Amino acid sequence: MLAALKPQFWWYLARASGIVAWVLLALAVVWGLLVASRMIPVRAAPKWLLDMHRFLGGIALAFVAVHMLALVADAYLTFSWAELFVPYASVYEPGAVAWGVVALYLLVAVEVTSLAMRRMPRSWWRAVHLSSFGSFVMVTLHAFLAGTDARNVVSVMVGSMLIGVLVFTTVVRVLASRRGAREPRGARAPVPPLGQ
Repeated sequence: MLAALKPQFWWYLARASGIVAWVLLALAVVWGLLVASRMIPVRAAPKWLLDMHRFLGGIALAFVAVHMLALVADAYLTFSWAELFVPYASVYEPGAVAWGVVALYLLVAVEVTSLAMRRMPRSWWRAVHLSSFGSFVMVTLHAFLAGTDARNVVSVMVGSMLIGVLVFTTVVRVLASRRGAREPRGARAPVPPLGQ
């Protein structure tokens, strides 16, 4: 059985790691929204809640690296390093792969600025951090346009669920920030920025 799968191992690894990275990215964004919107009360919340948000983002990036390494190692679809780092350089589905390439750069920017957030202006960090929404949208487009599992019922259900949860938590976060802006000063403790 394993001998029959061996030639396709890298292709299966590329597919699986890409799907796992997509789910982890969604979870990282949702977790950050839950903490920032106070759906998880920050005062009562232990420090590990923020650490979990950081961990999810970091592990998502690690799975993206596995995804890319497996694509280069795979002999069925031959990807070069240039095709994985340069938008529209890919022969296979150039537009769909470009979404993934740009999403990678956004994810790296979010992770790097998160590590350096205490050394940079808060407004810069926030602007870059908000690009994680764009990264999720691009990864979703990449998954459904380039992924071979795009028509799989389970993939469609998982994708729909991720999008639904992300939209719901985003709406809650926006409403929470508007409510905080309308309340008189001192009526409610300010929401601390994520990461402090």
